[in-house]
Amino acid sequence: MNKRVVITGVGLVSPVGIGVRETWDALCAGTSGVGEITRFDVSNYQTRIAAEVKDFHAEDFLPQKEAKRTERFIAYAVAATRMAIEDSGLVIDSSNADRVGVITGCGLGGLSILEDTCLKLTSRGPKRVSPFFIPMMIGNMAPGMISIHFGAKGPNASLATACAAGAHAIGDSCKLILNGQADAMITGGVESVVNPTCIAGFNSMKALSTRNDEPEKASRPFDRDRDGFVVGEGSGIMIIEALDHALERGAKIYAELTGYGMSGDGYHMTAPPPDGSA
Repeated sequence: MNKRVVITGVGLVSPVGIGVRETWDALCAGTSGVGEITRFDVSNYQTRIAAEVKDFHAEDFLPQKEAKRTERFIAYAVAATRMAIEDSGLVIDSSNADRVGVITGCGLGGLSILEDTCLKLTSRGPKRVSPFFIPMMIGNMAPGMISIHFGAKGPNASLATACAAGAHAIGDSCKLILNGQADAMITGGVESVVNPTCIAGFNSMKALSTRNDEPEKASRPFDRDRDGFVVGEGSGIMIIEALDHALERGAKIYAELTGYGMSGDGYHMTAPPPDGSA
């Protein structure tokens, strides 16, 4: 347990840019990724804004035929992983494949394909349901497809702990390295649920901002005038490694991971305890 874990690569698909540099430059310029929803007609919704990823082309990261049938959240995860691996310089081959694992966090997975399939099943019958429906819907297909595309054959899992899923994925990945079960892990979070049931569901909970006329000012989590959160999408992936493994291959090191916490407040399904405990 005397190992140390470091971050050696990062990749991002975000509402303000495809790539780490693009995202960072946009953030430094004060660019907001929040705007009117374009994926579906929102005229009857209380909330008509979200942080959509723009100008993403799955075929830039996947074979063209595969890109057409891959659910958006999976494509985001594969794209961010490709960037992170290139950034880290990590080579995955037969000599180390079983020592490189993948854990990602994803709350809802392929909600869009679930919606579309339910409509198709109702209107056209069971024979019209795509054979890709199940594989493209389940959240663990993000780490699964990462494993397939990059040859990582070590520990592989997906966590679905809502907003904490990405953080839990990184923490669990760190523990696997500390325990000697992997030398490197591909880890982070992914989500893409800017669709009717998600927006309608959170609206029913009174959880979303309705600042539709000022979308760039809607996400304000620590402001006294906060009126709810904004649904966003994208993927953030990092490569983490045992320090000795990273040094041995001469990798650049961004930071060291020294620990993380996870707890439940035992209070309410959606609201935090007002006294800030837990």
